[in-house]
Amino acid sequence: MENIVEIRDIVIEYKLKKYALRAVDGVSLDIAAGKITALVGESGSGKTTVASSLLNCISSPGEIVSGTVRRHTGPNEVTEVEKLGENALNEFRWKQISMVFQGAQSALNPVVTIFNQFYETMVVHENYKPKSERKKITKQEAEQRIRYLLDFVNLDADRVMTSYPHELSGGMKQRVMIAFSLLLDPKLIILDEPTTALDVITQDFIFKLLQKVNREMGIAMLLLTHDISVVAKYADYMAVMYGGRLMEYGTVEEVFEHKYHPYTRGLIDSTPAINKDVGLLRPIGGEPPDLLNMPAGCKFHPRCPQCKEICKQSEPKTVTMETGHRVKCFLYEDEA
Repeated sequence: MENIVEIRDIVIEYKLKKYALRAVDGVSLDIAAGKITALVGESGSGKTTVASSLLNCISSPGEIVSGTVRRHTGPNEVTEVEKLGENALNEFRWKQISMVFQGAQSALNPVVTIFNQFYETMVVHENYKPKSERKKITKQEAEQRIRYLLDFVNLDADRVMTSYPHELSGGMKQRVMIAFSLLLDPKLIILDEPTTALDVITQDFIFKLLQKVNREMGIAMLLLTHDISVVAKYADYMAVMYGGRLMEYGTVEEVFEHKYHPYTRGLIDSTPAINKDVGLLRPIGGEPPDLLNMPAGCKFHPRCPQCKEICKQSEPKTVTMETGHRVKCFLYEDEA
């Protein structure tokens, strides 16, 4: 499967006065074109930081210390995102890769109508183009495009375009943000916990809508979540993060069938299901690691039921299995 974005050995640190907090350490990840890739892990595992690196918009004082983010822009044509100039980077954002942030109510301007927020984005991004390629966007042209997108996400365009964010429900605002992310025909959409604070019925509707966008428009998606059931139902690929490391990566079928890494096994085994006896659920013991005081060796070893002596001393390398499935664990070193 062709990759639309490749992250290679990326290291991200937040540099403070007395120390540097390493939030992501040596992560390599492939995002397949036209597929939904889920990035799974507990809070603080580095999911959002990795996603932010795709747009080179890591919150200050964070920065990419080493590694690269490569975006495939055409046959044999690769762009390194961190090397883009300011104008090229601004054009790249939203047009090549867009993002639906966690909490739609925080992403929309409360004093501007929905139509004007869409229209302003279209005009601003047109100005990032070279002068010879720019064209004037009329409000009539913008309205036609915005109306199509709002209809696509099952919203009443006449009502929503003239509304302010506070006049819409949480589910409606989330659908507005999905339409917003489609505005400039991106190749990839990043979704950071897109259904936070929504009721269960609305969550299911939103995920079905995202799947529709993926299947009908062919837009790749990177889904950041801790909900294993959502991953099982909607994603094609699954990457598991822990303590800033990528512990396991493969197709959803492979990961759920094999569950090579003990952390992955713990996540799946602790997820309730209607066909599973609640008494068989086993939570993962202990607490996530403190990024300021990371354990030596494998970062999961203090919580791992299969911990060996070597796990406490050295950090394992990533092993690629015959199926292409990748796992970072000493249990599989002999299969490298």
